[in-house]
Amino acid sequence: MLFRAIAEDRPGPKWAGLFAQYWPAYHQWWAREGLTARPTYLECRKAIRKHMPEIAQLWEELCDLAGGGDAAARFLSFYGPPPYLSACSQAIWQGDAPLLVRNYDYARLAFDAVVLKTGWQGRGVIGMSDGLFGLVDGINDAGLAVSLTFGGRRNTGRGFGVPLILRYVLQTCTSTEEAGAALARIPCHMSYNVTVLDAGRQFLTAYLAPDRKPVLSHAAVATNHQERVEWSSHARFTATVERERFLLQQLSLHPTTDDRFVAAFLRPPLYSTAFTAGFGTLYTAAYRPREGRLELHWPHRRWVKSFDHFAEDSVQVVIPEGGGL
Repeated sequence: MLFRAIAEDRPGPKWAGLFAQYWPAYHQWWAREGLTARPTYLECRKAIRKHMPEIAQLWEELCDLAGGGDAAARFLSFYGPPPYLSACSQAIWQGDAPLLVRNYDYARLAFDAVVLKTGWQGRGVIGMSDGLFGLVDGINDAGLAVSLTFGGRRNTGRGFGVPLILRYVLQTCTSTEEAGAALARIPCHMSYNVTVLDAGRQFLTAYLAPDRKPVLSHAAVATNHQERVEWSSHARFTATVERERFLLQQLSLHPTTDDRFVAAFLRPPLYSTAFTAGFGTLYTAAYRPREGRLELHWPHRRWVKSFDHFAEDSVQVVIPEGGGL
């Protein structure tokens, strides 16, 4: 699998080229239930302007770069998308320096595999792209890092796909406190856990859901349930409780160095080989807010990006074709 690093300070030809490359597959996924199953353009525009007014103009710029089409604009709003499931684990290291580590467990064919560095609206952001506007994890130049995991519930509702919520947080917030306020008010279309860490080592995990109020917790660990398991078969399949217990033990019973903490994510039970089922670990990310740095890890390989040193290069990683939990 080829991972690429792309930098563009303002929305322009690089982003437009990426969109042209990925849009056919995304359109097929987004419209699989029919165009009428998704919110209209006017509904999407109204939702963006109401809940994320600071990035409404940015959304419109990207829509123009995408060709100005109705379907593309609705897709890029991330409002009311089709349901999708991931697994993932994330945790805050308990050492002196702020460090957020996560595994992204998802289907390889539904993954951008692009580390995108942007300076949109004057805010520097580095993160793993999703849908070319959203992010599944990232960091901004204020030293704020965010990451998501699936929350382990079937419920869906009117709201935004969580990758755009992460993008919004990184575009507009500079601290965990500000991020918590944003996460508490923006509607999310499915249940997700968002962990936030800033350069001052303040952190939180927000339990988002479409059918109940968000919960802002001081949890340092998030896997694939929220305050309790609510989807038993998914919990068993993804071993969410076992992974949570392992991480809590790592943090409380087995204090370790930052490098060893990162290395634990590259081994079972955190590292998943369920690639055939669409829940294999595609990468491990370690975010260091004070250094403005992202480290991507795979077994026997590391790739580092930062605001000071961001080469537009690529790395080829062997992702197994099959396997089970």
